[in-house]
Amino acid sequence: MAAHFGRLRKGAASTAVAAAAVAALSASQAPGVATDSLGRQASGAQPSADASSSGQGGGDGAATGNSPYYTDLPPLKSPNPSPSSTIGTPVSVGEAEAGIPATVLDAYKRAESSLREAKPGCNLPWQLLAAIGKVESGQARGGRVDANGTTYSPILGPKLDGNGFALIADTDHGAFDGDSAYDRAVGPMQFIPSTWAWAGRDGNGDGKKDPNNVYDAALAAGHYLCRSDRDLSVQAQMNAAILSYNNSTAYLNTVLSWLEYYRKGTHEVPDGTGTLPTHSSGDSSPSGAGPSPSAPSTPESTPSGTPKPGNGGSTGPSTGPTAPATPSTPPPTPTETVDHLEDAGSGKLTATAGQDFGTKVAVRTETKAGKAVAKVRVRFLIVGDTDSTFAGGESVATVVTDSKGTATAPALAAGEKTGTFTVRATVVGRTLSGLDYAATVTARQADALTRTGDTGLTCVPGGEFAAQVQLKATYKGAAAGKVAATATLVKSADDATENDKGPYFKDADGKTVRTLTDLTTAADGTLQLPKLYADDTTGTFLLRITTTGGATLTVELTVAPAAPATPSDPATPSSSATPSAPSSSATPSGSATP
Repeated sequence: MAAHFGRLRKGAASTAVAAAAVAALSASQAPGVATDSLGRQASGAQPSADASSSGQGGGDGAATGNSPYYTDLPPLKSPNPSPSSTIGTPVSVGEAEAGIPATVLDAYKRAESSLREAKPGCNLPWQLLAAIGKVESGQARGGRVDANGTTYSPILGPKLDGNGFALIADTDHGAFDGDSAYDRAVGPMQFIPSTWAWAGRDGNGDGKKDPNNVYDAALAAGHYLCRSDRDLSVQAQMNAAILSYNNSTAYLNTVLSWLEYYRKGTHEVPDGTGTLPTHSSGDSSPSGAGPSPSAPSTPESTPSGTPKPGNGGSTGPSTGPTAPATPSTPPPTPTETVDHLEDAGSGKLTATAGQDFGTKVAVRTETKAGKAVAKVRVRFLIVGDTDSTFAGGESVATVVTDSKGTATAPALAAGEKTGTFTVRATVVGRTLSGLDYAATVTARQADALTRTGDTGLTCVPGGEFAAQVQLKATYKGAAAGKVAATATLVKSADDATENDKGPYFKDADGKTVRTLTDLTTAADGTLQLPKLYADDTTGTFLLRITTTGGATLTVELTVAPAAPATPSDPATPSSSATPSAPSSSATPSGSATP
């Protein structure tokens, strides 16, 4: 890392010096933040009224209670260094820092997607959540989370007892932070309990709001930042949002520094392999709370009786530098034991457009010895040019393996696009070969066509048919909606080529058309063809309609001159409109004559 600074504590002179150093270095990397020649911030990053007054849960109005935070800055180089030409060259610092643990990264991106729908005007970038997560907890201690996204041990800040830190008396009876006297910041995004009480969210759909769950915490942080109708694409409003999270200029600049860094490029790394923080909120974890990051090589001077952030908040007097703690080696997580994926009886994936697939993709996670591994997150992703989705309209789904190591993807729903696409299964948090499954969507079909009216289809030469052709398509007796159809005026029953005379349709420009394509039946299977017209050719003509699936119906059309009027025709004009004719014994006296 380029620089390491201890936690910032209220009321300590050494803290002010550290804060100034952090601000000077981080501001030089922060996007949209101007600095003067001495590295001092020129504009746009001062604590605001919004930062200190908009909270609802204490702690000076900040989500974290303005508790200490991890302030390691990113390296002063691009996270995308040029590739080395030497095989086996160690990964550079920049490249390692650019890696975000898979489940943690998934949580940030899922939160961004949720906010895009819930609060589209906020324009929350997932990289901002990643920046805050890096500063607050080192990405959940390098991604030490289980298959559901919950940290293996609580991540707790120091007691906010007013002794060097903010004073926040207990608000949750120790339910979240295990402390019934004072509050502590909790979880990967370091919420104080009083803020979590109203800001908490269920980000992974398990019915709980757990600040130690990275999905819940990331979604809650997103909503917290998007309050007050903020638009985070506006730098001033983003600054206000970050300051409302932790009201410190040094904090703002550090977060902006990481935001810029992550925007340049990141990549996914396996869970548990992220870069561990040296001064994270996890320092204050209670006994048995998991690995403890090492202390700084040169501890900050601490007055006697003042809790030291790097010592877990102990209240004893300072006795000088302490040796770095040696983190214990945790046992491998279930995810880390997975060697490969096996198919678990997935069937053939074929469906008609608009219908559900009858089978689901199922895979099993196994060790190298072939033993099933439970509680592992498996991601199913739809790949290809398709509008098919999983149930609920998503193109990605994450499922935790059951006791038999099996993960079954949600049901697939076929869209309207026909063709083949891929369903890919991968293990979240591991770089392993995935399994690909081909899925095919076939066109909607009809196996029968019938005319719904019996009105005769006749017309005089050069005229217009009075009735339109109306049909209904069915498949296995049920209405066949949204089925493609074609209508062609053919030459004869044995010759399906298009006729060049007789009845015709008209296109949008009024031109003669004798074949109609791109016809589609309605949801109830009905189809009404456009009006038909006749040229000067008389005779009997054939209109043939076909659908996907092979249904065919042939309709007769007749073009003939109008029949001549007869004396008995009641439509014949009365005598008052015609010249008089010689009387006839067959014509009653006084009656109208033709």
